[in-house]
Amino acid sequence: MKPFLFCWLLAVPALAQQTAPAQKPTAAQQRLKDEMLDAVTTFMGTLTADQQKLASYPLNDEERFNWHYVPRERKGLPLKQMTPDQRRAAMAMLKTGLSDQGYEKATAIIDMENVLRVIDNRPPNDTYRDPENYAFTIFGEPSDKNPWSWRIEGHHLSLQFLSLTGQVLAQTPTFFGSNPGILKYDTHMADKRMADPRVAELPQKGREILKKETEQAFALLKTLDADQRKKAVIAAVAYPEIVTSNKRKVSLEKMDGLMLSEMKADQRKLFLDLLQIYMTNYRITLAKQQMNKLEKAGLDSLRFAWAGDLTPELGEGKGWYYRIHGSTILIEYDNTQTNANHIHTVVRDLTNDFGEDLLQEHYKRSHVTKP
Repeated sequence: MKPFLFCWLLAVPALAQQTAPAQKPTAAQQRLKDEMLDAVTTFMGTLTADQQKLASYPLNDEERFNWHYVPRERKGLPLKQMTPDQRRAAMAMLKTGLSDQGYEKATAIIDMENVLRVIDNRPPNDTYRDPENYAFTIFGEPSDKNPWSWRIEGHHLSLQFLSLTGQVLAQTPTFFGSNPGILKYDTHMADKRMADPRVAELPQKGREILKKETEQAFALLKTLDADQRKKAVIAAVAYPEIVTSNKRKVSLEKMDGLMLSEMKADQRKLFLDLLQIYMTNYRITLAKQQMNKLEKAGLDSLRFAWAGDLTPELGEGKGWYYRIHGSTILIEYDNTQTNANHIHTVVRDLTNDFGEDLLQEHYKRSHVTKP
């Protein structure tokens, strides 16, 4: 996926070499790659010639980097243009890259479009809040030997995976969002949509898709003493959105926040548990790969930064933001819209978003021209 950030941008080639797949894939890595390849091949095999044209792009096409998390028209083959069998094949493909936890979140996010149709007072056939406007796209020719990629794109959900040299080596940017963050009938909530009596009758009532991401961060924040909080809290008012938005290249001016090395034992556990909430959305093999990379870069240098309200109570004008930031990773969480009832989260690999660094290293090593 995509490289970036600060003055160590100059060191990206070295980082790419360190992370490049010089070793033979493990049995688990090979199994994941095989299952993903089989699932994608099966999916493509269900499509008509016209559908395959919609779903397929060259690996080097700029469309691969055209990702976003807002409601909009999308390239690729959307669920609305698939038969039931094709949908099942598409969702089977999604399962190969995610854990049960991650898959449950992804499908809940898609289903939340049905909720938004109700609380936004839109007609049943509305195409703005549309659970069928999630598109699947294949980049390159899926095979054992050549690099290829695929993604799912829709409102509040963007996932992509790159397969290269016998294993799946990239899975970011990864975006999960939830609007509303908390779905419950409550006439006193600052999010006035929750006062709609129809909310009490929705089958999704009580849903909090990103509850763990919220509660675990507040649990960590609560343990910080005054000096630690001075380092961790970087702004009194939360940013109105994740700072890096949908940029192809991630760049922040500097690293802010409290380092893991400055935390006490109980705080370290809370921090690492928060990190794991994001990592364990992926299939265990991908989660382990990402954690191994973080450990090699040095977990102690990871930072926790906070902006906005210090307590989780919802209210008019309230909101909070946090991030986990290191030399190879950036995780952002923002909950400010709709009076802190609309959450965005993103995971970026600062040395390999979209798999671009490893692709460059692959072409360099194999002396093969880019497709």
